Amino acid sequence: MKVLGLIVEYNPMHNGHLYHLLQAKKLVNPDYIVAVMSGNFCQRGEPAIVNKFARTEMALRNGIDLVIELPTVYAIQDAGGFAFGAVSILNKLNCVTDFVFGSESNDTNFLNTIAEILHQQPKKFDELMKLELKKGYSYPNARKYALKKFLNLQEEIIEKLEKSNDILGIEYIHSLLKLSSNINYHTIKRIGTNYNDTELKGNISSASAIRLAIKNKLDYTSSMPKVNIEILIKEFSEGRGPIYLDSMEKFVIPYLRTLKREDLEKIYGFKEGLDIRFIRAANMSGTIQEFLENVKSKRFTYSRIRRLILYAILNMKKDFIELSNTFGPQYFRILGFTKKGKELLSNIKKKTEIPFVSTASNYKKILEKILKDKDKDWKINPQLYIKQFETDILASNIYTFFYPNKLNRKSGMDFRNPIMLE
Repeated sequence: MKVLGLIVEYNPMHNGHLYHLLQAKKLVNPDYIVAVMSGNFCQRGEPAIVNKFARTEMALRNGIDLVIELPTVYAIQDAGGFAFGAVSILNKLNCVTDFVFGSESNDTNFLNTIAEILHQQPKKFDELMKLELKKGYSYPNARKYALKKFLNLQEEIIEKLEKSNDILGIEYIHSLLKLSSNINYHTIKRIGTNYNDTELKGNISSASAIRLAIKNKLDYTSSMPKVNIEILIKEFSEGRGPIYLDSMEKFVIPYLRTLKREDLEKIYGFKEGLDIRFIRAANMSGTIQEFLENVKSKRFTYSRIRRLILYAILNMKKDFIELSNTFGPQYFRILGFTKKGKELLSNIKKKTEIPFVSTASNYKKILEKILKDKDKDWKINPQLYIKQFETDILASNIYTFFYPNKLNRKSGMDFRNPIMLE
């Protein structure tokens, strides 16, 4: 049995994503396809344009058999944390044979070489990293310059370390190495626009460009499958989107103004004076964009600042994230499946060492049942299981407050929305 694993955000799912899916199917010829998908907040540190259930419907109606949520604790981390959480889910399923990801360079040898260095952490490379960080560079840039010196790379080669998909690809391979995974990985060359491009360019435009076009009321329909446009329009017409970073403004700025330095010091990632910068910026900014600009520096990227905002509002403390990055996801949260996906689930449930959660309201009962089960060696940390799942619930409850229609802003999305079936 061949099972293809994908790691996606589908924010929203567009023609480029569909191309990737179809090419991956041609490459692997799988019996089943599993997608690990970010929930209501994404890796860029922003809310998804529509909620995770609407995006799951897009995935299922375009050929994915099973969609599993990437827990929030990983979905809003940097490339390394995001990749580790998602790859861990594919690995813990104990059925995924092949993993396919997009790549600007499509140079698997180069990506593997870099991943091996990150995995082995040679002393010389570690020393170079420290030197570059001392110069005040952000972590991604410090690593890029350290790798350039360590491998004596030419400028045109080092550019591969600046491309979004290649950066993630390196972290995917790094995670496979850390987990000693037997999953085979393949790349598909990214076509069309770059990940961060903000202009619509024909049939293949970036998700960033599509989101901006929706915001500016431009025609984006040539860039997405028809069925996905229908799903978006339905969500928008019923007041559950579109949601942007700006949608969080009236919540985030006042909330940050309530925090003191000792509050932020407990939150993951607040070091190097970021706590002081956040407090000062919150008090002098009237918009989120202004806040980002007031915190931004050579060392602190916009993406990092956006993620830190989410860590603060979700109260994500250092020990929680570090434990999560040690033990990995503690459950498989099923967001949706097709008839084929149901077949796959019935085949693999007995093989896994962490539980499947299909009905959110049962998450505590599932844990109680596992703790009483003496016939199987479950590989879960009970406290971490609860914390990861309740962080997902909190993220959903905060997310719904940003819906345009105030009547839809009730909490409890995870308990009200059924699994998506196709």
